[in-house]
This record gives sequence, C-alpha cells and structure tokens, in this order.
Amino acid sequence: MTVLGKHIGAYAQADFSGSVDQLIDKMRSEFGVEAPGADLLLSRSFDDLMSGVYDAKHVGRGVIDGVECEHLAFRSHDTDWQIWIEAGANPIPRKFVITSKSVTGAPQYTLRIKDWKTNMQQPADAFAFKPAAEAKQVAFGSLANIDEVPPGSQQGGK
Repeated sequence: MTVLGKHIGAYAQADFSGSVDQLIDKMRSEFGVEAPGADLLLSRSFDDLMSGVYDAKHVGRGVIDGVECEHLAFRSHDTDWQIWIEAGANPIPRKFVITSKSVTGAPQYTLRIKDWKTNMQQPADAFAFKPAAEAKQVAFGSLANIDEVPPGSQQGGK
C-alpha cells in the first residue's frame, strides 16, 4: 500500500495483504487516509453510499465524455453526492461528485472515470509505484492532513 502526498513530495508505504475492503478500512482507521471515491470500490458500496441518505432523485440523462449516462443525486446530513452511470448494458460509473456540507464553503471532489476496461489481464507490475526522483519516503504519521481540502470550520445550526 502506498499513499502519495502529491503536493508535499512525500509518500508512505506499508505491506498489506487482504481484500480491497480491508485495505480501505485500514487506510481509514489506522492511517487516517480518506481517498475520495474509495466507496465505489467497496464490495458493499451500495450499503455504504446509501447509509444516511434521506433524499434521492433521478435527475435524468446526461452525457459524460461522449457517453450517455443516467444522472442520480443523493442527499445525506453531511454529504451530497451525484453519480452518472453509463446507460445500457455496461453500467459503469463515469462521474462521481461529492459535496462536503459540514465544511465551510462546501468543497467538492469530482472523480471522472474515462477509460474503464473490464476483463483485461494486467502485467504483475501494472500497479507498481514509481516515485518521482525528488519524492521522499516518510512514515504514515508524517502524511497527516494531506487532504487537499482543509479541515475548515464546522457549519452549525442548520
């Protein structure tokens, strides 16, 4: 497992074996790393994404990178999120927008999926991390608060 602090020129690594669910849980609980969009990779993604949702809408159809998609929007207490899923026989998520309502300014993350290939064999080193020459390896604790969205002040009274 490797986490890159892109804007600080540092990365941390740890050995890991297990499922993607276990990896994401470990990143969150032990290292405090939240990867936007990681919820889409969980085997229980529907349950996690829908937890706390009190409003859901089918906005309609839209086009993302030339692909016709169903546009869905969801609201929960702390987060609003939208997802565009490819219409037809290949229901791949093409765009995912997360709005954090509990941080001043309601920052958003946008994840776009442009080249999703299924049933492909990857070489063993396809996901090998190759750091930039100037990047330095540090302990995970040194990567605290690498999130590009600052903690900000909590909104209240709504």
